[in-house]
Amino acid sequence: MKKLATLSLLMLALVFTNDLSAQKFSGLDKSPMDMTSFPSSYKIADKSVRVTYSRPQLKGRSVSELAPAGEVWRTGANEAVEITFYKDANVGGTDVKAGTYSLFTIPGKGEWTVILNSKLNQWGAYSYDKSADVARVMATVSSDSESLDAFSIAFKEVEGGAHLVMGWGTVRVALPIMM
Repeated sequence: MKKLATLSLLMLALVFTNDLSAQKFSGLDKSPMDMTSFPSSYKIADKSVRVTYSRPQLKGRSVSELAPAGEVWRTGANEAVEITFYKDANVGGTDVKAGTYSLFTIPGKGEWTVILNSKLNQWGAYSYDKSADVARVMATVSSDSESLDAFSIAFKEVEGGAHLVMGWGTVRVALPIMM
Protein backbone atom coordinates (compact mmCIF):
# COMPACT_ATOMS: atom_id res chain seq x y z
CA MET A 1 0.00 0.00 0.00
CA LYS A 2 2.88 2.32 0.86
CA LYS A 3 4.45 1.67 -2.58
CA LEU A 4 1.13 2.42 -4.32
CA ALA A 5 0.74 5.73 -2.46
CA THR A 6 4.35 6.71 -3.27
CA LEU A 7 3.91 5.77 -6.93
CA SER A 8 0.62 7.71 -7.14
CA LEU A 9 2.24 10.76 -5.55
CA LEU A 10 5.19 10.53 -7.96
CA MET A 11 2.89 10.26 -11.01
CA LEU A 12 0.84 13.23 -9.81
CA ALA A 13 4.03 15.28 -9.32
CA LEU A 14 5.23 14.41 -12.84
CA VAL A 15 1.93 15.51 -14.40
CA PHE A 16 2.04 18.93 -12.70
CA THR A 17 5.81 19.38 -13.14
CA ASN A 18 5.43 18.96 -16.90
CA ASP A 19 2.94 21.84 -17.03
CA LEU A 20 5.17 24.03 -14.89
CA SER A 21 8.26 23.57 -17.04
CA ALA A 22 6.53 23.88 -20.43
CA GLN A 23 7.95 26.80 -22.44
CA LYS A 24 5.49 29.46 -23.53
CA PHE A 25 6.42 31.14 -26.81
CA SER A 26 5.19 34.55 -27.87
CA GLY A 27 3.41 35.00 -31.16
CA LEU A 28 5.24 35.36 -34.45
CA ASP A 29 7.00 38.70 -34.91
CA LYS A 30 5.16 40.79 -37.48
CA SER A 31 8.51 42.14 -38.78
CA PRO A 32 10.74 39.07 -38.82
CA MET A 33 14.49 39.46 -38.51
CA ASP A 34 16.67 38.61 -41.48
CA MET A 35 20.35 38.60 -42.31
CA THR A 36 22.38 38.90 -45.49
CA SER A 37 26.10 38.80 -46.10
CA PHE A 38 28.74 39.25 -48.77
CA PRO A 39 29.97 37.05 -50.28
CA SER A 40 26.50 35.57 -50.15
CA SER A 41 27.39 31.95 -50.86
CA TYR A 42 27.01 29.70 -47.83
CA LYS A 43 30.08 27.85 -49.11
CA ILE A 44 32.31 30.86 -48.37
CA ALA A 45 32.97 31.23 -44.65
CA ASP A 46 35.28 34.25 -44.94
CA LYS A 47 32.65 37.03 -45.11
CA SER A 48 33.48 40.70 -45.75
CA VAL A 49 30.24 42.26 -44.50
CA ARG A 50 27.00 41.15 -42.82
CA VAL A 51 23.73 43.01 -42.26
CA THR A 52 21.12 42.07 -39.64
CA TYR A 53 17.73 43.76 -40.02
CA SER A 54 13.99 43.36 -39.54
CA ARG A 55 11.61 43.28 -42.50
CA PRO A 56 8.57 45.58 -42.24
CA GLN A 57 5.81 45.05 -44.77
CA LEU A 58 3.89 47.62 -46.79
CA LYS A 59 0.47 45.94 -46.39
CA GLY A 60 -1.19 48.48 -48.69
CA ARG A 61 0.78 51.47 -47.41
CA SER A 62 3.40 53.44 -49.34
CA VAL A 63 7.16 53.55 -48.76
CA SER A 64 6.92 57.32 -48.30
CA GLU A 65 4.40 56.85 -45.45
CA LEU A 66 6.66 54.46 -43.56
CA ALA A 67 10.03 56.01 -44.47
CA PRO A 68 9.33 59.74 -44.93
CA ALA A 69 11.66 61.78 -47.13
CA GLY A 70 14.08 64.01 -45.25
CA GLU A 71 13.76 62.16 -41.92
CA VAL A 72 16.18 59.72 -40.32
CA TRP A 73 14.72 56.22 -40.73
CA ARG A 74 15.78 53.07 -38.90
CA THR A 75 15.98 51.29 -42.28
CA GLY A 76 13.74 48.40 -41.39
CA ALA A 77 11.63 47.66 -38.34
CA ASN A 78 12.21 47.17 -34.63
CA GLU A 79 15.88 47.60 -33.64
CA ALA A 80 18.17 49.67 -35.81
CA VAL A 81 19.89 47.72 -38.57
CA GLU A 82 23.38 46.51 -37.68
CA ILE A 83 26.09 46.18 -40.32
CA THR A 84 29.34 44.39 -39.53
CA PHE A 85 32.46 44.90 -41.63
CA TYR A 86 34.93 42.09 -41.06
CA LYS A 87 37.56 44.00 -43.04
CA ASP A 88 38.24 47.69 -43.58
CA ALA A 89 36.06 48.92 -46.45
CA ASN A 90 35.26 51.93 -48.55
CA VAL A 91 31.55 52.71 -48.26
CA GLY A 92 30.20 55.14 -50.83
CA GLY A 93 33.61 56.82 -51.07
CA THR A 94 34.32 56.95 -47.31
CA ASP A 95 36.85 54.66 -45.62
CA VAL A 96 35.31 52.67 -42.76
CA LYS A 97 37.24 50.55 -40.25
CA ALA A 98 36.26 46.95 -39.58
CA GLY A 99 33.59 46.82 -36.87
CA THR A 100 29.85 46.85 -36.23
CA TYR A 101 27.71 49.93 -36.81
CA SER A 102 24.05 50.90 -36.76
CA LEU A 103 22.78 51.75 -40.23
CA PHE A 104 20.23 54.51 -40.76
CA THR A 105 18.97 56.19 -43.91
CA ILE A 106 17.41 59.50 -44.87
CA PRO A 107 15.16 58.85 -47.89
CA GLY A 108 15.15 61.33 -50.75
CA LYS A 109 13.85 61.45 -54.32
CA GLY A 110 16.98 60.82 -56.40
CA GLU A 111 19.29 59.64 -53.64
CA TRP A 112 19.22 58.48 -50.05
CA THR A 113 21.70 59.40 -47.34
CA VAL A 114 23.10 56.28 -45.68
CA ILE A 115 24.45 56.75 -42.16
CA LEU A 116 26.82 54.46 -40.27
CA ASN A 117 26.62 55.19 -36.56
CA SER A 118 28.84 53.82 -33.78
CA LYS A 119 26.03 53.58 -31.19
CA LEU A 120 24.68 50.01 -31.14
CA ASN A 121 21.58 48.36 -29.65
CA GLN A 122 19.21 51.18 -30.53
CA TRP A 123 15.48 50.75 -30.84
CA GLY A 124 14.62 52.29 -34.18
CA ALA A 125 15.85 55.83 -34.74
CA TYR A 126 14.30 57.20 -31.56
CA SER A 127 17.63 57.68 -29.80
CA TYR A 128 19.64 58.42 -32.95
CA ASP A 129 22.67 60.56 -32.05
CA LYS A 130 24.24 62.42 -34.98
CA SER A 131 27.47 62.95 -32.99
CA ALA A 132 28.08 59.16 -33.15
CA ASP A 133 28.04 59.12 -36.99
CA VAL A 134 31.07 57.42 -38.52
CA ALA A 135 30.04 58.03 -42.13
CA ARG A 136 27.30 59.77 -44.11
CA VAL A 137 27.28 58.80 -47.77
CA MET A 138 24.92 59.09 -50.70
CA ALA A 139 23.31 56.08 -52.37
CA THR A 140 21.54 56.09 -55.71
CA VAL A 141 17.83 55.43 -56.05
CA SER A 142 16.14 53.62 -58.91
CA SER A 143 12.85 51.86 -59.41
CA ASP A 144 11.95 48.35 -60.44
CA SER A 145 8.85 46.90 -62.07
CA GLU A 146 8.68 44.23 -59.34
CA SER A 147 7.14 45.47 -56.10
CA LEU A 148 8.39 44.02 -52.82
CA ASP A 149 5.87 44.05 -49.96
CA ALA A 150 8.56 43.16 -47.39
CA PHE A 151 11.59 45.42 -47.03
CA SER A 152 14.66 43.49 -48.21
CA ILE A 153 18.43 43.91 -48.31
CA ALA A 154 20.75 41.98 -50.62
CA PHE A 155 24.26 42.28 -52.05
CA LYS A 156 25.04 42.52 -55.75
CA GLU A 157 28.63 41.61 -56.55
CA VAL A 158 30.58 44.18 -58.58
CA GLU A 159 34.25 44.43 -59.47
CA GLY A 160 36.21 45.15 -56.29
CA GLY A 161 33.28 44.68 -53.90
CA ALA A 162 29.50 44.80 -53.85
CA HIS A 163 26.50 47.07 -53.85
CA LEU A 164 24.30 46.80 -50.78
CA VAL A 165 20.84 46.98 -52.36
CA MET A 166 17.79 47.90 -50.29
CA GLY A 167 14.39 47.27 -51.86
CA TRP A 168 10.86 48.09 -50.79
CA GLY A 169 7.86 48.58 -53.00
CA THR A 170 9.38 49.52 -56.35
CA VAL A 171 12.17 51.60 -54.72
CA ARG A 172 15.74 50.28 -54.99
CA VAL A 173 18.67 51.95 -53.22
CA ALA A 174 22.23 50.90 -54.10
CA LEU A 175 25.22 51.64 -51.84
CA PRO A 176 28.70 50.78 -53.21
CA ILE A 177 30.99 48.93 -50.80
CA MET A 178 34.53 48.27 -51.93
CA MET A 179 36.81 45.85 -50.08
